Amino acid sequence: MSNTYGTADASYQAAGGIDGLRRLVADFYRLMDERPEAAKLRSLHAESLELASDKLACFLSGWLGGPKLYSEKYGAIAIPAFHAQWPISEQLSQSWLSCMAQAIALQPYPAAFAEYLLSQLRVPAQRIVQASRNRHGDTCSAH
Repeated sequence: MSNTYGTADASYQAAGGIDGLRRLVADFYRLMDERPEAAKLRSLHAESLELASDKLACFLSGWLGGPKLYSEKYGAIAIPAFHAQWPISEQLSQSWLSCMAQAIALQPYPAAFAEYLLSQLRVPAQRIVQASRNRHGDTCSAH
């Protein structure tokens, strides 16, 4: 089945649809809240994570081939450009990916899908760091 990830809605289905994605996102933000090494990343978010959680779950739905819930609810978004408003360093990106890797590991995903999902998430994470560097200069890489 791993050959079908990334085609049609195979990834969305493997993630458990919107309910599975909401569980993943809830675990992700809970881990971000709990992990001291994610404190700097957490500080970039509002006190309440409710809106961020909904936006991430809705984004992941469309990104994984399911319903385009983000654009239906919030409009269009260019992920790297949107995140460029903050100085996102490689360290912050790795913190985000680490929290997401742990959240993925908590889900009942097949190992091949868990690996696929994390590898796919590394792509926009790297683009976000680059977009931030382009806007803020290399100073953000030192944070």
